[in-house]
Amino acid sequence: MLIPVKLKVGDEIRIIAPSRSASILSNEGIQFAKKSLEGLGLIVTFGKSIFNADLHNSTSIQERLEDLHEAFRDQNVKGILTVIGGFNSNELLPYINYDIIQHNPKVFCGYSDITAIATAITTKTGLVTYSGPHFSSFQMEKAQEYQTNYFKKCLMQEESYIIQPSPQWSDDAWYLDQENRHFEATSWKVYNKGQACAQLYGGNLCTLNLLQGTEYIPEFHGKILFIEDDEMTIPETFARDLTSLLQVAGNIKGLVIGRFQRASKITEEQLIFTLDKHPILKALPVLYDVDFGHTQPIITFPIGGVVNLKSEGKEIHLLKF
Repeated sequence: MLIPVKLKVGDEIRIIAPSRSASILSNEGIQFAKKSLEGLGLIVTFGKSIFNADLHNSTSIQERLEDLHEAFRDQNVKGILTVIGGFNSNELLPYINYDIIQHNPKVFCGYSDITAIATAITTKTGLVTYSGPHFSSFQMEKAQEYQTNYFKKCLMQEESYIIQPSPQWSDDAWYLDQENRHFEATSWKVYNKGQACAQLYGGNLCTLNLLQGTEYIPEFHGKILFIEDDEMTIPETFARDLTSLLQVAGNIKGLVIGRFQRASKITEEQLIFTLDKHPILKALPVLYDVDFGHTQPIITFPIGGVVNLKSEGKEIHLLKF
């Protein structure tokens, strides 16, 4: 396990687009996100190709690779933040120069489709990467305090900490309307009681499953999995994807599930029905409706880091990150 040096005030953070490009963001949103990160004392710079766009609102493999490699090579850059998710970061995996990354370890953070590239980096190099806010996430105003707090705890401090639930959460299209938002009280929930301490892997479930059968999928045996999915999933596809991952993973030590979007129709009843199918989950600590995924706000967690999970007390304690 190779833990990158934490970010500090005055550090440069490079924004890159290994999936969708920044062309889908408004100029106002870009400036707001930049100002938010600068408010943390960080210097924000941009990859040279991130504002280009093709038919899939992305750029060529070569352009994305060049920005990725340059961000890791540049000694002035101390952290890398992805613009947004999308559908195609896994296109880069066979062409990445993992030696460049291993010899220039630094913070790499994003979520959703970025799960593929972050997990591949961790698998191939041992470098801890992070599932957490994108650059575009810092456009959000309401509920940003919680999100930024856990971004800072994970990426800008050394001390271990316990993650607390957010005071409230939202599933609205905040990026279309910042003012008229609907919030409700947060409640993490326990499916099965237990305690485990192990390395943490995970992220977006359907994206993580894209790595099956490749050299980029990690060894899940004895690990704790954090998984989530977005509004494009439905109860049947989530059940199928979870089954597929559990069959590959083998004997995991724990499971934490991020909160689902309403559009997925994965209600608590549907989720419990799916989890009840798997005898292995009756012997593990399992939490659900936790603050990560595609509702807001979200925590930041380390892919390849170490977590102590006590589901009965709804306690997630990050130890090595």
